[in-house]
Amino acid sequence: MSIPKEPRQLMINIMYLVLTALLALNVSAEVFNAFKLVDKGLVKSNKALDDSMESLPTAIRDGAKTRPSLATYAERIDPIRAKSDELSLYLNEIVTRMIEDKNEAGEITGGYLEDRDNPGVLSDDLKKAKDYDVTTRTLIDAKNPDAGLGNEIKAKLIAFEADMMTFIDDEDKPAFKKEVSVQIDDETWKKKKKASWAHMNFDHMPLQAVIPLFSKYINDVKSTESAALNYLAGKVGAGGTTVVLDKYAVVSAPIKSYIIKGEKYSTDIFLSAAAGSDSGTGISYAVNGRRINAKDGVAKFEETASKNGIRKYTATASLTDPVSGETKSFKKEFSYEVGERSVTVSASKMNVFYIGVDNPVEVSAAGVASSQIKVSMGGAGGGTIIPKDGSYVVNVTKPTKKGEFAEISVSAPGLNDKKIFRVKRIPDPIPKLGKSRGGAMSSGEFRIQPGVFPVLEGFDFDAKCGVTGFRLVQVPKRKDPIVSVNKGGRFTQESMAMIKKAKASDKFFFEDIKAKCPGDSAARDLGGMVFNIR
Repeated sequence: MSIPKEPRQLMINIMYLVLTALLALNVSAEVFNAFKLVDKGLVKSNKALDDSMESLPTAIRDGAKTRPSLATYAERIDPIRAKSDELSLYLNEIVTRMIEDKNEAGEITGGYLEDRDNPGVLSDDLKKAKDYDVTTRTLIDAKNPDAGLGNEIKAKLIAFEADMMTFIDDEDKPAFKKEVSVQIDDETWKKKKKASWAHMNFDHMPLQAVIPLFSKYINDVKSTESAALNYLAGKVGAGGTTVVLDKYAVVSAPIKSYIIKGEKYSTDIFLSAAAGSDSGTGISYAVNGRRINAKDGVAKFEETASKNGIRKYTATASLTDPVSGETKSFKKEFSYEVGERSVTVSASKMNVFYIGVDNPVEVSAAGVASSQIKVSMGGAGGGTIIPKDGSYVVNVTKPTKKGEFAEISVSAPGLNDKKIFRVKRIPDPIPKLGKSRGGAMSSGEFRIQPGVFPVLEGFDFDAKCGVTGFRLVQVPKRKDPIVSVNKGGRFTQESMAMIKKAKASDKFFFEDIKAKCPGDSAARDLGGMVFNIR
């Protein structure tokens, strides 16, 4: 048997296993009362399954009427239900037969005990609750372990599982196999060296313990029937609607996708079916997670444009599956462009591109969408230009000489323009020790410095330079100078040893400081620094 998905059903199964184990230990009559409770739970579960399936056949037949190709799924309803009813009735008849247990004369010797508190009224206590002879005699063939009613039950359960698979389309069978509750454990009895599957389950088992096991078989049958009917319902889109959820797409229909700053952006958002069918009710819409109202299946999204550039938003349409009650959502991202009527004024001598960094460039033409603007790069400087986040980024590789310029050309319907730029290296950074460029520094502060680092002051681009090396000279008072050639910006062990010995009145010279910035092919000379230790 398969592991049930519902927590309540799983609890009942675990209780049954525990009670069976206790029964093997010859535990008192309280165990039999527990078996009665398990059986009652299973009977209620079976009733709930019947109730849940009551409306499915009608819904499937209604759904199958929408297209001729779906008729085959409606035709499978009656055979599925017939086989489930037939096996459930068969199992119930065996339970009744064991409870009544007639003798050779045909007289009923079993049945139910009379209620002690209500004379003449039968209770739910079995006369032969602890009798294991009736189950063994009914279900086990003492002469042939492969025969008997118990093994016939096994064969019918296996046949029922196979029959249910014939009602499932070939491509769906692997997934449906996981939904089948009727499954036979044909390995455990062999490992336990029992004579047969029937012997493991029924041989010398008290009647009160076997009854909930039959209720479980019936529960498996009904669960499998329910899974098959729900499969048919999913294939036809049952519930009186022609919605096929995986064939829908969210659509945004704006009045225009390019607007002027201050104007309102307006668009209709709706769920469009590939087959052109009516999506019905139950659809809700949201933009960027905010719910928007819909009228006649169409929701209108509006917002005031407050910033130039590309504006993106995510539209979501949610639809409730009429069969399972599951809500499915469909998302799609849309965008529109915001422009501004403006006059651009720029100082030509300030038009500079720097080597080694991304140079942002805004390109726009009033009243023209960005998709209609063509931008290219030429001239000197070895430059390239690529679009990024609604604007452009320029990269250059070599500085321009006098009279040379990098050029950006812009063309659009009715417009051709060109802009020139000079290309320069990143300005020289300023070497610093901590926050100082030289002068007096206390010995304590001097000793904790990790090295020399270059700072690009007043340079607005995101660029970092690095010191490649320098010459450190310590001049102690009335002593010979000590020299260390330092590679990189951080102090080497040799340089750090000198720094740690710094005393008042010492002088430290940082000479021939060299650094490389982005785009540099060779290190540049940053000069030197002098510190007086106090």
